[in-house]
Amino acid sequence: MNRIRTVIITTGAVGLTILAAACVSESSGGGAAPGEQAQGAPAVVQVMLSDFAIEPTTIAAPAETPLSITVMNHGEAAHTFGVEVDGSTIETAAIDPGGTGQLDLPALPAGNYDALCTVSGHADLGMVATVAASADSTTISAGDPSPGSDAPSPTMSAEQMATMHEQGVTDFLAGGQTDTQGGQLLKPTTSPNGTKEFNLWAMPMEWEVSKDHAVDAMAFNEQIPGPQIRVRQGDRVRFVLQNQLDQPTVLHFHGMTVPNRMDGVPYVTQDPIMPGQSWTYTFTVKDPPGFYVYHSHFNSTEQVGQGLYGAIMVLPKQGSWSYPSYTTDTAGYLHAGQPATVDREYTMFLGDGPLGYVLNGKSFPATTPLLADRGDWVLIHLANDGSMLHPMHLHGYHFEVVAQDGSPLDQPYLADTLVVAPGQRFDVMVHATHPGAWAFHCHILPHVEGPQGMYGMVTALVVS
Repeated sequence: MNRIRTVIITTGAVGLTILAAACVSESSGGGAAPGEQAQGAPAVVQVMLSDFAIEPTTIAAPAETPLSITVMNHGEAAHTFGVEVDGSTIETAAIDPGGTGQLDLPALPAGNYDALCTVSGHADLGMVATVAASADSTTISAGDPSPGSDAPSPTMSAEQMATMHEQGVTDFLAGGQTDTQGGQLLKPTTSPNGTKEFNLWAMPMEWEVSKDHAVDAMAFNEQIPGPQIRVRQGDRVRFVLQNQLDQPTVLHFHGMTVPNRMDGVPYVTQDPIMPGQSWTYTFTVKDPPGFYVYHSHFNSTEQVGQGLYGAIMVLPKQGSWSYPSYTTDTAGYLHAGQPATVDREYTMFLGDGPLGYVLNGKSFPATTPLLADRGDWVLIHLANDGSMLHPMHLHGYHFEVVAQDGSPLDQPYLADTLVVAPGQRFDVMVHATHPGAWAFHCHILPHVEGPQGMYGMVTALVVS
């Protein structure tokens, strides 16, 4: 009879799970020598692939122990997973979206080993990691929980897990985790004929996704998302894009009605903007008031994934937003009401590429809370410039979905979870009637929470 013992170790931003499983034979004969038995007891490591990242980026593993790596592909493209050992790459076959593969490695001496997706170009987009083999990565003891047990990791006590979770929330509510914030308002210059001109620079940079964690990125005007553009219906506008990248780029106005030659698609409507060159886009804003996006349309998997996107807000010719609202009667029931005045306004870009799982280019606890006073009407613009679906869920409230893809809805509806597909935009209204900090997060749970607490696509509506 065999007894299987399992140990779970959690490290890194998404909670790497290492299961060191040992089959201990209780038969009286035919047993292997102790050294041979250790060699036959692999540590099972779980790794997650997405478009385009490997999580965790540092994969802790026991040295001198064979490894069996379970690889889950949560992306929308096929990926592989390989580890470079002694000058060669040991890799899986292609793993389809939603699929799982396995990579078996021999016992590794203590040290660091490069890991990557071996599909051409994917490592360049950020699909790299490190396998850190250490002599003290894991210890199997008689007290290890059995497979399927809800017991916490033997290497992280319940108290440690709670402390890490609490520290993340404390850091989030304190704010100031990073020095940089994207989406800052860009004021135009106005020509004598009334044309509003906006100057944008596409540039490489290191972007601090969370405290002390910077990644290679691309940005407009050193911001992710790029600076927010606010114009009015009927405005004549000019965008001058200067390319400071080491590769071509263009600028596309997502969802907007522009002349064909201003659509920003290389070799369809224009030549690409080569490094060191610039291009001018000029048009009249004809679209109805709403939320639109600008982004790169050259090598967009890499360029948009690394941060080349931003918001364009089209306001009415006069005044501000006007959306229908719902009110709550004394019994707590919701009824359609008159248009509400917007007291607070926020824009939130959802991302899942080389920057990781981010909101406005930041990962929890470095994300920014949405602040409101009790009674405020809060307008939240949601845009998905990633490559995955993200169901955004707000605790404690039914928000009102008032617009989609820049167009107000004739029949707004209530929801507490809204699936935002790649390229989609929604506007939602929240009547902040309940004080407290209310979590607002993607409800694909591997994007937001692990044993060490919350990470990734998490923020909160904080009502005073």
